[in-house]
Amino acid sequence: MLGGISKRGDGYIRKLLVHGARAVVRMRSRKSADPMPWLDGLLERKHRNAATVALAHKNARVVWALLNTGKVFEKGAAQVQMA
Repeated sequence: MLGGISKRGDGYIRKLLVHGARAVVRMRSRKSADPMPWLDGLLERKHRNAATVALAHKNARVVWALLNTGKVFEKGAAQVQMA
């Protein structure tokens, strides 16, 4: 199930997260774009706007986790290996 971004929080931060996700989704059409299997699969199944909000929601969860743990973001650190 796709999650949404609650309107209970800061509207400006929510707007920034959605605009950033919108830019990422728009750049997926370029040939030089890095592979993002999660987002590419989501874009095949859902409308572009729903995938954009889902990506913004995912980014918000990552930011929240980083702020609460004090850890530094490492790309690919939490990816699950599929057998």
